[in-house]
Amino acid sequence: MLKLFFQYFIFPGLAFAAVVGLLAGWVDRKVTARLQWRVGPPWYQNFMDILKLTGKEVIVPEGARLVFMLSPYFGLVGAGLAAAMLGNSIISSAYGFTGDLFVFIYLLTMPALALILGASSSRNPLASVGASREMKLFMAYELPFLLAIVAMVIKTGSIQLTKIIYHQQVLSSNIISVSGALAFAVSLFCMQAKLGIVPFDASEAEQEIMAGVLIEYSGLLLALFKLCKAVMLYTVPLFLVVLFMGKDLSLAFLAVKYTALLVFIILVKNTGPRMRIDQAMRFFWRIPTVVAAAAVVLALLRM
Repeated sequence: MLKLFFQYFIFPGLAFAAVVGLLAGWVDRKVTARLQWRVGPPWYQNFMDILKLTGKEVIVPEGARLVFMLSPYFGLVGAGLAAAMLGNSIISSAYGFTGDLFVFIYLLTMPALALILGASSSRNPLASVGASREMKLFMAYELPFLLAIVAMVIKTGSIQLTKIIYHQQVLSSNIISVSGALAFAVSLFCMQAKLGIVPFDASEAEQEIMAGVLIEYSGLLLALFKLCKAVMLYTVPLFLVVLFMGKDLSLAFLAVKYTALLVFIILVKNTGPRMRIDQAMRFFWRIPTVVAAAAVVLALLRM
């Protein structure tokens, strides 16, 4: 039991993912500040923000249900377990099981569902608008994201994370093919939406709906949601590295590949305006979905 706890919550689980995610968030804030001719925060700022929030009072809206209190825990546990599954798959093939990719995809949806449930139960009009936007965005990006994953499942012939990694190590990375390149391009934009980063942050949109889904959260509960976002910032890019660039997963190459995706996230965030929710839905249901479907067909044709 102690070994299982260590694997899933210490290394390479929740704690490790949270530390890396908070540091990645600092890189994002620092680069963004430099682009805006500001100094930016010190490296420990995100850690201090989380620590400070844990000491603040938790204010529960009048009429809010138990779901409001439990949603942050629900989202963080899902993100943490996904991070642990992915980390263990990279470290050793002994931790995988048949169909673990399905479980992993399900766990990745839990943070978005937690935001929707928590905001909906807060009885705040602006939070309800944010929840509605989050739900629509979830329905928009999830289909092309799943199609991109299906294309790689067809290409590798496995629904197990460790076997997908092994297939690439024996042959070549999935990205070195037409279907893999198309699926990877689609996944990049789905990653941006899954992380709730500009241009796909309409559910928070501080300038429009005052943080939207998070408007009623404070103290420890808000800290848990921010921690969940940090864990997702670690997990989702790393998953794309494993799925498409799994030829060499040594620590040095992992760091380089993860950093490259982090740079993409930061560049898109700082060069594009926020999309309206209707624009985001049209975008995902037209271009990425069509491209991902083409990737599935090409994967069937072994291209």
